[in-house]
Amino acid sequence: MIATSDRTREWARLGAKARLLEIDQERAAILREYPDLGRSGSVATATRRSRPKLTPAAKRKLSAGMRKYWARRKALAAAKAKA
Repeated sequence: MIATSDRTREWARLGAKARLLEIDQERAAILREYPDLGRSGSVATATRRSRPKLTPAAKRKLSAGMRKYWARRKALAAAKAKA
């Protein structure tokens, strides 16, 4: 006899499989209605903008600023711990 947790897991797996089939069918219906959405690969990649590359100087400036930020946070945490 299959343990209850194994049976529950198998039912969950079957439900997930059925849901994935529904999602695939829904996706196909959407792409039939809006075929231009299928060309870009996905909606997320179609709207994503790339970030500009940081120059070495900008990276150094950013790094120094973050070190100062974390030093202030550490000092505030230490002050709160003492109080």
